[in-house]
Amino acid sequence: MQFIVTGYDGTDAGAMDRRIAARDEHLKMAESMKNKGNFICAAALLDDEEKMIGSILMVEFPSRKELDQWLKVEPYITGDVWRKVDVKPCKVPPMFMPSK
Repeated sequence: MQFIVTGYDGTDAGAMDRRIAARDEHLKMAESMKNKGNFICAAALLDDEEKMIGSILMVEFPSRKELDQWLKVEPYITGDVWRKVDVKPCKVPPMFMPSK
């Protein structure tokens, strides 16, 4: 099952520092997920000044339960970067899927 995960960063003064502190671990996890076939693509959300304010990820898991297990250990969650997370099921057409 495929999902769009939208994570919105906090808006407090320490938000960018938390993002930077968790970024390496977040990217390592994304690479691991890509190697396992769970990660489709992602992008940073930007404000009008092109400052990062969140993330959008397209992921694939057998079920919402497995997705929720990943979110429990996602560094942007455990590092208090994403303060709000929205998850929606989706279907990515095969022509847009990464080559295996």
